[in-house]
Amino acid sequence: MGEPLIERAAADLVKSKYAIALTGAGISTESGIPDFRGPNGIWTRNPEAEMAAYQTYDKFLRDPKEYWQAVSSGISFYSILRQAEPNSGHHALAELEKLGILKCVITQNIDGLHRKAGSRRVLEYHGAVNRLRCPSCSSRFEFEEYELDNMDEPLLPLCKKCQNPLKLDVVHFNEPIPSDVAHQSLEETWKCDLMLICGTSAVVYPFAQLPRIARQREAEQEKKAKSGLYFVKEVAAAAIVEINAEPTPLTRDGISDYIIQGKTGDILPQVVEMVKQLLDR
Repeated sequence: MGEPLIERAAADLVKSKYAIALTGAGISTESGIPDFRGPNGIWTRNPEAEMAAYQTYDKFLRDPKEYWQAVSSGISFYSILRQAEPNSGHHALAELEKLGILKCVITQNIDGLHRKAGSRRVLEYHGAVNRLRCPSCSSRFEFEEYELDNMDEPLLPLCKKCQNPLKLDVVHFNEPIPSDVAHQSLEETWKCDLMLICGTSAVVYPFAQLPRIARQREAEQEKKAKSGLYFVKEVAAAAIVEINAEPTPLTRDGISDYIIQGKTGDILPQVVEMVKQLLDR
């Protein structure tokens, strides 16, 4: 059952003119990074940690120094994320980009693994743990520029451009999605004619709205009737393909055209190999 769908996905990718990928926690768990809400997720096992996470952004607004003290107490987790390595799923998406097929990856993940794998056009919707961001002027800096991992008690990092307090580039609860990333993600969604959805449960908004926006778009397609006359029909402007371990609301609501069930690290490399075979024909 899986092989025909893999062939279909490869064929859809090859004929696409502007394919993009949306990725979530499911692609990173295969790199040993725990998710948050799964059966063994960080917050499933420690609900108090989830409650604290809801206070993080307010803490930054109220007292940036207190925010950095709280962040430093969880610095080991952030260090784990920064030290993680990409898996075969990340590398497969990077290879699709090198083949000229995949134009952009929009990810919920904050681990930076798509960039590590070699993907060049990456929009990190919820930010990245290996960068700092200035909410005042939107400047971003690499984490290593401030050497925060090497301090017993991190000092308050200030923006090198406007001198206002920095925060992790990670988007916390109640914090708006950075406007530049939100705008670029919508642009990519409107441009794509194929959206590959990999390892996301599609329940966290506004990220989960992107496939729905893509599905709402229509394009005119010329059809030939049995009579021999041609007519114009409105059809979906983008094909939406899911690669997920389990069906999601996108599957159930008919947003995706089809789903290939399984691990992204298993399926994506097979799709890439089939794409190469089709390109060589």
